[in-house]
Amino acid sequence: MGNSSAHETDGGRRPQQQIPVVVLAGFLGSGKTTLLNHLLHRSAGSRIGAIVNDFGAIEIDALAVAGALGDSTVSLGNGCLCCAVDAGELDVYLGKLAAPETGVDVIVIEASGLAEPQELVRMVLASEHPGIVYGGLVEVVDAAEFDDTRARHPEIDRHLALADLVVVNKLDRTADPERVLALVGSLTDRAAVVPATYGRVDPEFLFDCRPSEERIGQLSFDDLHDHGGGQGDGHDTDGLGGSGHTGHLHTGYDSLSFVSDVPLDPRRLMRFLDSRPEGLYRIKGHVDLGPNDLRNRYTMHAVGRFLRFYPEPWAPADERRTQLVLIGSGIDTEALGTELKGCESDAPHADEHGMWGVLRYVQGSEDEPDPEPRGG
Repeated sequence: MGNSSAHETDGGRRPQQQIPVVVLAGFLGSGKTTLLNHLLHRSAGSRIGAIVNDFGAIEIDALAVAGALGDSTVSLGNGCLCCAVDAGELDVYLGKLAAPETGVDVIVIEASGLAEPQELVRMVLASEHPGIVYGGLVEVVDAAEFDDTRARHPEIDRHLALADLVVVNKLDRTADPERVLALVGSLTDRAAVVPATYGRVDPEFLFDCRPSEERIGQLSFDDLHDHGGGQGDGHDTDGLGGSGHTGHLHTGYDSLSFVSDVPLDPRRLMRFLDSRPEGLYRIKGHVDLGPNDLRNRYTMHAVGRFLRFYPEPWAPADERRTQLVLIGSGIDTEALGTELKGCESDAPHADEHGMWGVLRYVQGSEDEPDPEPRGG
């Protein structure tokens, strides 16, 4: 994969933001298309591109979303995407959607109900397109049919273990939703588990929603965590300014905004990231590593166990500080804030080998780890 420093810059200063690619998977009838349509209609000013992969010659799911997406849809019928194309061909489709003229902010690959999620994730991670980044595996579960689905398709346990986010859908149609939620949670590997009905999941959980009004340049940090809610059908959360629940099962998530004027110690930061807890789905923002790299700030992108750092030069006008947003389900935001506070260091000199852990997760590093769906 190419190094982010080679990307087109904003005004010659900042690397162009990479477009996250989210893999949306789940067995037949779990509610993937319903969820995707919900995201399309509740994404504020953000534009979603989709690769819709039906199993069969009549592409019903593609027809269901085409009206909302128009020319931002790539439809692949009559076979599973993981079998029908290779990583190079997928790059062609991703390239079409990621082209600057489309204005796409996030790409969703809706897999067929019979696709193998691990292979789709590997294909995205193997992409050589410099304008995209892996955005996580979202597995949709039909709560009402979950026991029967596991009995018929035991591989669902493996799929859940790979997921970064699990949406337990149709909870209103099961007699014991708490039992199903607990069972799904026991099968995941520290994934965030979000309850839902009718596929209603707040888009902020999956990607940064762009404000509806036109903006010039990149989103500011305030745009990331001051997103207002409370409109429409009452299914929004109360935004990203703190731990947010509105009492609706399908909207609950927690978030933390962390700001520090004291640089973070890279060793302590990597210890924090290596031990990040169950349910912490996303981390986004940028980090000041002080004397360990005086030239660059480090933009951080983490989804599930996937992690990347993107060094980019500080501008003379920049206020040197760390600004992060953490989003998850059932996370202890106070404890996470305390742990991040413990990463601060005002040491005047660099740690000679302190950056090694961070640099392992810089795209294009010689010692970058092999990409795994839960890599990190």
